[in-house]
Amino acid sequence: MQSIKSLYKIGRGPSSSHTMGPFFAVNKIKKRFSKIKKVRVTLFNSLALTGEGHLTYKVIKDAFAPIIVSFVTKIDLEKHPNYMEFEIYNDNNLTKLIKVVSIGGGDIIFDDEAFTPNHIYPHRDFSEIKEYCLNKNISLYDYVKEVEGTSIDEYLKEVWEQIQKSIVNGLNAEGVLPGRLEVKRKAKELFNNRMENESEAITEHRLVSAYAFAVSEENAAGGIVVTAPTCGAAGVLPAVLYYLKQSKNLNDEKIISALAVAGLIGNIIKENATISGAVGGCQAEVGSACSMAAAAHSVLFDNSIDQIEYAAEIAMEHHLGLTCDPIKGYVQIPCIERNAVAAIRAINASGIAYFLSGSRKISFDMIVRTMYQTGLDMHPKYKETSEAGMAYFYKKYKKIEE
Repeated sequence: MQSIKSLYKIGRGPSSSHTMGPFFAVNKIKKRFSKIKKVRVTLFNSLALTGEGHLTYKVIKDAFAPIIVSFVTKIDLEKHPNYMEFEIYNDNNLTKLIKVVSIGGGDIIFDDEAFTPNHIYPHRDFSEIKEYCLNKNISLYDYVKEVEGTSIDEYLKEVWEQIQKSIVNGLNAEGVLPGRLEVKRKAKELFNNRMENESEAITEHRLVSAYAFAVSEENAAGGIVVTAPTCGAAGVLPAVLYYLKQSKNLNDEKIISALAVAGLIGNIIKENATISGAVGGCQAEVGSACSMAAAAHSVLFDNSIDQIEYAAEIAMEHHLGLTCDPIKGYVQIPCIERNAVAAIRAINASGIAYFLSGSRKISFDMIVRTMYQTGLDMHPKYKETSEAGMAYFYKKYKKIEE
């Protein structure tokens, strides 16, 4: 597995695979070719179908500016869902055809280069990691530091600082999100509108939801967020961490340990399955984020490795089959609410795991592989294309109303 630094990326939303990935690809192309006159970009499959809502066109144009860019869209299911071709022209002559795949989480693969990720972790599965930690009598956080080095704490401090900025910015923002859906920002309203005689449980739900909405709305508006593990699922883990910091008065050092373990969980999913909605559906994005958040919650309550594993497993198990059907391609409906629901579910998963980890039958490794197979079996229309599910019926009923 790679460093968790490759999982937690700080960048502009609304999509790690549809916005960050293309942006990183353009920057790499510009470094390789200095005399580009114009570029023709062909977007395939998911990128073609939801490129407008995910700001794919805009980020590519902005990154290439002032170079002239034109676009073509194609559907070819033999190719990866997030496949791109860049035709590079020097005057009127085609000088190079560059093929790129955005594999999720902002990671990209160039067709003419061998993809050789820097694997620094000696173990691949949670079971292997758990056995190693139990034999050495160390925590999962100790394991991350042993592999990554102590510098990982400094990186995670940067990640945590950005997470908090995204929440604060989102809580203070008002108005309507960009795009044709005209979705109203709700984070500030959720945060401020305390109900009369509100119970502690309702307060927790409201505040956790507000924090998840804050990050997700910042992401939808094209703001700066942390992939956790993706932009579309960027609100889940931050909401749980921020709520516990505020409500339990936790110090940043404790939060860093939870971020590290959450990153380890996300890394295992990324290594053995996928974190891309275009490949595995939303179970791969929000489901993975929920697993990460459930594990982090367990760490913050000093739970055992078994309890941490069970929390992550419950969180993923109950997202199996979750489709990715963003209305009109925007990372807004159902994505924003879904982040809030998953954050609350992560807390519940951790609570169940605390009491019942000794009687469980399903391992985290098993559920990760189950998620991946489920994603592969899922019809392509339900994987970030906006051709089915709510996206389809929203369009259908809108026409009827009109």
